[in-house]
Amino acid sequence: MKILSIQSAVAYGHVGNSAAVFPLQRIGVEVLPVYTVNFSNHTGYGAWRGPLISPDDVRDVILGIEERGVLPQIDVVLSGYQGGEGIADVILDAVARVKEANPGAVYACDPVMGNAKSGCFVAPAIPDLLRDRVVPAADIITPNQFELGYLTDTSPDTLESTLQSVDLVRATGPGTVLVTSVERPDRDPETIEMLAVNDAGAWLIATPYIPMKANGSGDVTAALFTAHYRRTADAADALARTTSSVFDLLERTHASGERELQLVESQEAYASPRMQFTVQQVR
Repeated sequence: MKILSIQSAVAYGHVGNSAAVFPLQRIGVEVLPVYTVNFSNHTGYGAWRGPLISPDDVRDVILGIEERGVLPQIDVVLSGYQGGEGIADVILDAVARVKEANPGAVYACDPVMGNAKSGCFVAPAIPDLLRDRVVPAADIITPNQFELGYLTDTSPDTLESTLQSVDLVRATGPGTVLVTSVERPDRDPETIEMLAVNDAGAWLIATPYIPMKANGSGDVTAALFTAHYRRTADAADALARTTSSVFDLLERTHASGERELQLVESQEAYASPRMQFTVQQVR
């Protein structure tokens, strides 16, 4: 499997491609990382150095890949945080080119906007751009519950309302939706859930809640779920494998006391997930 991953990169820490590439490699995926920024560290520190890469330069890198004759081999285009408006056109153009070269390829979009605690933390134009142009072009999307609400102009909280919101966003284009950070009032308050939905059904999984902010964990989640699902076409299995790996990564990171994901130290959790959580079919 080959994944063209168009995302940010940082030298210190693990977000964007700096979070997604290594776990994908550990499960046997060939990754072609294309960077949209090259920062010293993620912006959550409040200070960083390094360049935003212009959309024209990103496009040029992708053109160079195309000139090597690689696009027919690409199985997935993966995108995450979009720092500016111009990068969306580059990503959508890349998706079109890849799908023309390989009609079986899919586009997986993590529509990063924000979260329930922090609100939106992207440029003001990005949420509407994601909702109106990018998400409808995707085959797989991986929003958190907050982002799902924005994409559908709803307020999902219960399982029923979250499923209804998923149905609304699936009607715009993407056939498969993974909802992360699902928090419903009737769950065990010491847990957090993820929900995967496709044409075959809907599946829910719960893990213990780990009280920490983990920049980059969503990038790892989107990457692993996309790869597992692309490989097997089994949403329940992809959900179980991804959840197992990401929980062990977060647990190890929390125990370390470090702010940054213990990505390398947790590598066996990607290669050999323990499958310690039960997936429940809810539809």
